[in-house]
Amino acid sequence: MNQLFSLPFHQPVVIFTLVLLLILAAPVVFRRLRIPDVVGLILAGVAVGPYGFNLLERDASFQIFGQVGILYLMFLAAVEIDMYHFKKNLKQGLVFGLITFIVPSVLGILAARYAFGAGLTTCLLLASMCSSHTLISYPVVSKFGLQNAKGVILSVSATIIAVLLALLTLASVVKLQSTGVFDAMEILTLLLYTALYAAVVGVVFPWVTRFVFRKMSDAVAQYIFILAMVFIGAVLAQLIGLEAILGAFYVGLVLNRLIPGRSSLMHHIKFIGNAIFIPYFLIGVGMLINVHVIFSGWKVAWVAFNMVVVALVSKWIAAWIAQKSFGLTPTDRRMMFGLTSGKAAATIAATMLGYQYGIINEDIMNGAVLMILVCCLVASVMTERTAIRLRIELTAAEMEETGVERPEFARQIVAVSNPITAEGLMRLAVFMRSPKNTEPVTALFVRNSDDPKSLRAGRYSLRTAAQAAQEMGVQAVEEERFDLNVVSGLTNMIRQNHATDIVIGFHRKTNIVDSFFGQMIDTLLKETLKMVVMSRCFIPISTVRRIVVVAGAKAQYETGFHDWVARIGNLAQQLACKVIFLVSAETSRYIEDIISTDGYGIRRIYQEMTEWDDFILLSGDVGPEDLLVVIGARRGSISYSASQEEMPEFLSKNFAAHNLMVIYPEQFNG
Repeated sequence: MNQLFSLPFHQPVVIFTLVLLLILAAPVVFRRLRIPDVVGLILAGVAVGPYGFNLLERDASFQIFGQVGILYLMFLAAVEIDMYHFKKNLKQGLVFGLITFIVPSVLGILAARYAFGAGLTTCLLLASMCSSHTLISYPVVSKFGLQNAKGVILSVSATIIAVLLALLTLASVVKLQSTGVFDAMEILTLLLYTALYAAVVGVVFPWVTRFVFRKMSDAVAQYIFILAMVFIGAVLAQLIGLEAILGAFYVGLVLNRLIPGRSSLMHHIKFIGNAIFIPYFLIGVGMLINVHVIFSGWKVAWVAFNMVVVALVSKWIAAWIAQKSFGLTPTDRRMMFGLTSGKAAATIAATMLGYQYGIINEDIMNGAVLMILVCCLVASVMTERTAIRLRIELTAAEMEETGVERPEFARQIVAVSNPITAEGLMRLAVFMRSPKNTEPVTALFVRNSDDPKSLRAGRYSLRTAAQAAQEMGVQAVEEERFDLNVVSGLTNMIRQNHATDIVIGFHRKTNIVDSFFGQMIDTLLKETLKMVVMSRCFIPISTVRRIVVVAGAKAQYETGFHDWVARIGNLAQQLACKVIFLVSAETSRYIEDIISTDGYGIRRIYQEMTEWDDFILLSGDVGPEDLLVVIGARRGSISYSASQEEMPEFLSKNFAAHNLMVIYPEQFNG
């Protein structure tokens, strides 16, 4: 027992348990401190690593999972790109790659020469370390659905050139240090092998993948095959003298078209990577950081300060040059700086090789490790702040653009299983539709067993819901679906019908530890980004006298903002009732613009709500004949705030007997 819990932990089960707890808890804790998840995981690694509380040592598991994580990160960055936008911006991306390599290299050489008095090989090595970068903050971009933003595409494209040239520089420095001569032929040979590698992988891998996918339909087998392709490409890259990260990135590019963005395969790739491999890599990076060395002497602090300043300033200058050259916005420049200022894989390799071959001393090695930490922190914070700003700008532009292609009318799925609530849910869904909408509404019953009692109830619910729709002059399609669970059935039907809205009844708590929404709703919100409407009415919907709508700050910047305002407008117009909007002053202007422009003839008033805490004071007037509508926000969305964590509990305690509807708008063009 004493050996099991001796520090650092060596027992595999204890190690993996602690890592899982870090992956789970670190983002939650650091998010409350307004620290990005990426930074939180790195700092968690610092805390539990050998230079922190020494709970874990960087053993083989971290080396393996860490390597898998960085390869996964590079592969994911390539496979998520829209190839149309990638090819459209490829030339500018490659030019930016040259800029973001040359500027840091020149400043790195000058700083090493005049600040440290370093020799030629040391100067070149430090130039390699400053010029390379790792897309360590890319998960932030992916979270906000900005993979195809121009600044992101240019940064990802630039990674190919910057990392390749940095690794070629590193190889030349090591060769020069070990032999005393520079072998240009060896570099040319490597470039020739690189071209051959690109041609073979670019032709063979897509052909093999198409063949396998035609023969193999199992989702798990397809995922394992794709993962094998990534690592085969990485191994082949290492065989010709390249870094594995370049191989993984290139495999992602060549397989991009074979992995649709909304496929179940892409879902599996993103889920497993974001859940295990990438967090493991980030924690492993943190475990390399020895923050104590900065206090060991002024020389290490001086070296670290110079390296951090040169690395960040040079990357900022490169982004500024690219912005001015390509006519980009300041937001694009900040995004490019954020993505290209992070350092991990190539920089760590250069540091270790440089120390191993005696090119750099211990002070410079420690300074480089601190540079990696600071650059990772700056990159993550800058990328997250810029991603929020960019998402707001893009959404605002889409709202103002008149020619945006969007579904003219809602395509609704009404999930039913209870005959008591089926009719009310269908009537609510029909009232929320535009009267001009001729699309049929789908009544869906999902079952995962042949239990006679639930089967009878579900089929009766379908008939009841369909009859209610037909009575209101709307065509209804009855769908009974057998699936693993309700969420799978719903999400599969959403894809099949290209649905825009899912209307579902509120979950009934079965025990004291059950959540207000229930596990099924929580899972549904994670599995689909489409609009989800949850409703519970104790009175017929047609008898509602007032609708009280509560929305948080920045709700207008969510993708589905226009749609939920339209649904409320249709509902209030059909019911001829007043709407009270409890929103911020800025949000109220956007709501009023939609209501006026779309011509909803409804009575409405606006009450200013700056914080979710204000809702507690303003909601006391909600009566039994009112319908309280709460606009939720998925975790990680622009309008999400920590206060919303308490929203379900607050609704459960204070509105258990009220008519309630919770809407989670569509997010990131779900």
